[in-house]
Amino acid sequence: MSVFGLGTNAFGGRADEATSTAVMHHALDHGVNLIDTSNRSPAVPGASLLSETIMGRALKDRRTQAVVATKCGKKTGNGPNDDGCSRGHIMREVEASLRRLQTDYIDLYQIHRFDPGTPLEETLGALDDLVHQGKVRYIGCSNYTAWQLCKALWASDRHGLARYDAAQPAYSPADRRIEADVVPLCLDQGVGLLAYFPLAGGVLTGKYTPGSPPPQGSRALTQPAGFSALLSARNLALAADMQQLAAEIGVTVAQLTLAWVMNRPGITSALVGTTNIAQQEENLKSVDLELDGQTMQRINKISEAFVTF
Repeated sequence: MSVFGLGTNAFGGRADEATSTAVMHHALDHGVNLIDTSNRSPAVPGASLLSETIMGRALKDRRTQAVVATKCGKKTGNGPNDDGCSRGHIMREVEASLRRLQTDYIDLYQIHRFDPGTPLEETLGALDDLVHQGKVRYIGCSNYTAWQLCKALWASDRHGLARYDAAQPAYSPADRRIEADVVPLCLDQGVGLLAYFPLAGGVLTGKYTPGSPPPQGSRALTQPAGFSALLSARNLALAADMQQLAAEIGVTVAQLTLAWVMNRPGITSALVGTTNIAQQEENLKSVDLELDGQTMQRINKISEAFVTF
């Protein structure tokens, strides 16, 4: 899959269907084949369409060009079985995702978060069945800690079940916690890492500055509950340092940040969300941006406080 992946959190929310479709087609035309979503995106009030529905319509004639990744496991309703990673919930949600995506298979099906209320063997057994049925080609997890991922890999090996081929954690210069244990585990076990929030939800794009209101249409306004913690003084100070370094080498802070993420050990792809083609064109330049060792070390240095929280 491409080192630059398209995240679709904004599709159906901050980006309407026409814009979202244009962005997906632009991505495919420029070598981006990984398109990542979930059965809950966009998680914003008033959204009329799930991004899976938009993706299904947009990719109908280009399905084989895309690596379609989606997720299940978070709350989808108020019923007793509308949450978690039980067999019943997984089997129901995969069928709903397949219908919305207008496809008969999902390239990468991911568990959105660890479910302590369901035995891992039950979750993995359901996923293993989906792989054997041909409805899912590969499986992965998101937001797992190292011990949770290690336990899942051990359970798969012990019971002869399909194992997680990919893990999807948050990772950026503003959040480097996975370096201590998740990254070494994935490198050792051959698990790919798909980094979400590589721009810290937009904080490392230069659009947010201390003392200034967030720009119209930004996540800080459309998803304030989940975003407010990212606009901390600590993060904004890091963004300013990154902005200064980017200016020195003549690139945008987003391009600098993405190039750093994509070149870090263990990272398979950086999942980059966007709301328009112009933004995506600028961000795609990060793929060809070669950072020398000194620049990589400077970013490591200014972000070293973010290895732990």
